[in-house]
Amino acid sequence: MLSHKNANMRTSLDLPDPLFRHLKVRAALEGRSLRDLVVSLVERGLVAQPLESPQAPAEPAEPPSVRLGSPMALAPDRLSNASLSELLDG
Repeated sequence: MLSHKNANMRTSLDLPDPLFRHLKVRAALEGRSLRDLVVSLVERGLVAQPLESPQAPAEPAEPPSVRLGSPMALAPDRLSNASLSELLDG
């Protein structure tokens, strides 16, 4: 009877040709089978520290700003959305 510890799962992987060639050469140089090399690399990858997600920046980016000189003095009646839009659109 097979022990679950020693049971192997057969699977297929589609690897890009350059990666497959690289693995074959490395296995040959190390005197190992391709299977042993891949198992070793996968095991090492699983225990490695996880990388930070590239989608989640550490700090929010600072919005760009443009310095236009002194601030504009506007009367309170000129602070409506329509008036501000008219000033910005020129």
